Amino acid sequence: MKNIPAAYLKPLLATLFWGVSFIATKTALNELTPLMIIICRLLLGITFLTILALYTKRDFSIKLKQHAFILLLAAIAVFHLWIQVTGLQYTSAANTGWIIGTAPVFIAIMGVIFFREKINLKQLTGIIIAFTGLLLLISKGEISSIGFVSNKGDFLVLASAFTWGAYSMVNKKISLTYPPLMTILYLFIIMAVLILPFTANEETILRLEHLSSIGWISIIFLGIFCSGIAYVLWAQSLKDMDSSKVGAFLYFEPFVTVFSAWIFLHENITLIMLVSGIIIIVGVIIVNRN
Repeated sequence: MKNIPAAYLKPLLATLFWGVSFIATKTALNELTPLMIIICRLLLGITFLTILALYTKRDFSIKLKQHAFILLLAAIAVFHLWIQVTGLQYTSAANTGWIIGTAPVFIAIMGVIFFREKINLKQLTGIIIAFTGLLLLISKGEISSIGFVSNKGDFLVLASAFTWGAYSMVNKKISLTYPPLMTILYLFIIMAVLILPFTANEETILRLEHLSSIGWISIIFLGIFCSGIAYVLWAQSLKDMDSSKVGAFLYFEPFVTVFSAWIFLHENITLIMLVSGIIIIVGVIIVNRN
C-alpha cells in the first residue's frame, strides 16, 4: 500500500508537464517559429533519453524493419506537432488544452471507420456531448459565429487532435519490439531528421543566439521535462498500472493548462470556457468508460 502514492505520482507529474507545455510553447512562440521550437524540443529530448539509455545500459541494436513503422509514426507526429504549435500562434493556450482533450474521441471514431471497431449508443452519446462542448468553446457560446478565418487557431489545434488520434491508432495496430524508452528515442531521432532540412539554417542559429532567458527556460522545459521525463514516467506508469487507470490522468491535463495559462500568461478564464471544457471532458469520459 505504501507504493500506491508513488505509483500515482508518475502519471500525475507527466500530466502536469504536458498541461504546462502549451504555456511554454506559447511563450517560446514570441521568439521562435513553430519548426524551430519543435527541433529544439526534439534535440533536447534526444539528448536526455540517450543519456538515460546509456545509464540504464539499454540495447541500442537497430532492427531496420521496425524503423519502417517508426518512420510512419514520426511523419504523423511531425505533422501533428507542426499544426498544433502553429495553431497556438492564433489561439489561447487554454483553448488549446480543452480542444486537445477531444483526441480520445477521434481515436474512437477512427477505430470504427478504419478498423471496424464497435461503438455503442453510450459512446455515441459521449461523442455528441464532447463535440457540443467543442462547438461552444470555439464559438464562445455563439455557434453561428464559427468561421475558419476567425477561428483558424482553434481549427488547427482541432486538426492536431485528429492527427494525434491517427498516431495513436497506427501505434496501436503496428507491432514494435523495442522497449518504450528506445522506441521513443528512435522516434524522436527520425522526427528530428525529418525537420532538420527546414531548420538547419542561419536564421535558426541567429534566433537561438539572441533567445532570451525566458525563451531558453521554455525550450529546456519542453525538451527535458515534456519530451524526456514525462514520456519516461508515462511509459513506467503503463508498465506498473492498468492502462485505463493511467489514461484517466489525462482528464486533468486541460484543467492544468487552463489554470497555468491564467497564472503565467494572464489569459482570462470565462464561464463559457469552463462550462464548455467540462462538457468536453464529460463527453470524453463517457466515450472511454467501460
